[in-house]
Order: sequence, then structure tokens, then C-alpha cells
Amino acid sequence: MDPGEARASLDALAELRIRVFAEWPYLYDGDRDYEARYLARLAGSPGAVVVGAWDGERLVGAATGAPMEDHAAEFAAPLMARGLPLDEVFYLAESVLLPAYRGQGAGHRFFDLREDHARRLGRRWSAFAAIVRPPDHPARPAGARSLEPFWRKRGYAPLEGAVARFSWREHGEAEESAKPLQLWLRQL
Repeated sequence: MDPGEARASLDALAELRIRVFAEWPYLYDGDRDYEARYLARLAGSPGAVVVGAWDGERLVGAATGAPMEDHAAEFAAPLMARGLPLDEVFYLAESVLLPAYRGQGAGHRFFDLREDHARRLGRRWSAFAAIVRPPDHPARPAGARSLEPFWRKRGYAPLEGAVARFSWREHGEAEESAKPLQLWLRQL
């Protein structure tokens, strides 16, 4: 991929992240500068992977991952506290998919491809962080379903007591605030 195509793909990924994360449960009030910083850090990791789902020329879904030591320290600290060597952990950063494309197997494919990449890098574990929201949160839409059964079916389990705090701006917030995220882990 030439640099122009790569830049266009990262821009499309930023727009997709903003759009999908605006919804429940993240409630992210997207910011192009934040996205540029985040994606630059991802692009700077030699072990990073980006998986895209396309409908023709349109990016409709994506998933990313990177070696844990190249990702945010907020997620690494709870793993280190439990004695997991960071150089054995691959971090599954996000999976975002437009609603019309959900339930067609893309989520499994996103996990499969990132886990395969992690194995090629010699990683023993894959991990991700899921936002913790109370069941009675006022912004929770009627009929919202947890992804926990999907994650458990794939062999992931929450790492007891491994909660990270990561900041972003939600709808209605003037500034970023820290949110709790539960780390989930799977041995590869």
C-alpha cells in the first residue's frame, strides 16, 4: 500500500472509530486530533495489525492490535501487577463494525486474524479491555446486549481485579474523564 492509500485508510478508520464508539457503551465524543495521536502510536508499532472489512470501497469495520508493550500503559499495568510478562501479551485494541454488518461473522474473523498475527509474533496471550458500565446506566438503550457471551465462547475470561482506567470525552463532557475497563485474557 502506498503512503497515500495508507493515510486514506487511517482516516477512514478514524471516522469509523468515532462513529461506532459514539454509541453505547463507549459514548465517545469523537475528536480527530485524539484519533490522529492514537492511530500514529498504533502505526508506529512494528508488530501492529489492522484488519479491515470493506463493502466495495467503503470501510465498514476494522479491528486493530499491537504488542502490549507498544500500547497504553494504563492497560499494561494491571497485567504486570499479576505477573504477566508484557512481551508475551498481544493487545486487541478494538473491533468496530457498522450496525448493518453485524451478525455476519466479521467479529469472529477480526479475532481470528489478530490472534493468528499474535501467534506469529510468538505471543502466548491475547488481551482486550471492555468498558464497565452499570446495568442501569441512563444512556443504556433498551435491548442493549452484552458481548460477554461472544467473548467467553472465544475462550476469553475477565482477569480478576484487572481493571484499567482510561480517559476519553463522552457526550456532554467538557473534558476527558477516566472510565473503568475490565481486562479480558486468553491463552493462545
